[in-house]
Amino acid sequence: MTPLAFKDITGRLTDWQFPDRLDGVVGIAQGGVVPAALVAQRLGLEMKVIALNYRDEGNQPRFAEPRLLSAVPDLGPWKRVLLVDDVYVSGKSWQAARALLPHEVEVLPFVLKGQVDFALIRDLDGCVQWPWRALA
Repeated sequence: MTPLAFKDITGRLTDWQFPDRLDGVVGIAQGGVVPAALVAQRLGLEMKVIALNYRDEGNQPRFAEPRLLSAVPDLGPWKRVLLVDDVYVSGKSWQAARALLPHEVEVLPFVLKGQVDFALIRDLDGCVQWPWRALA
């Protein structure tokens, strides 16, 4: 497991080119809450949370499909949002969260780590230790 420093993550966020005209940020709980809060703070936007569960603490799927654990947030007048998670492995959590949000809202992806264009960290393989998560 590769430990990541908070300063490295926030430095990368400072340099990241986020899309224009965003109305808000939606974080996928649990893992996406801190990343979404960092992004919302960086962009000066409001943040809401949708809670899903798909993987266990060992990053293995525990269900066939992600399960909704909360109410779907009311996005009000938001028309363009960033949907944020910590990692993008299979994309199932992100896709499930997207499917639950209003279809008329443009939802753009952002994750901290993954092998996708919208990932902040693409240069590390394997699991990482986020500075805000205690070792189990």
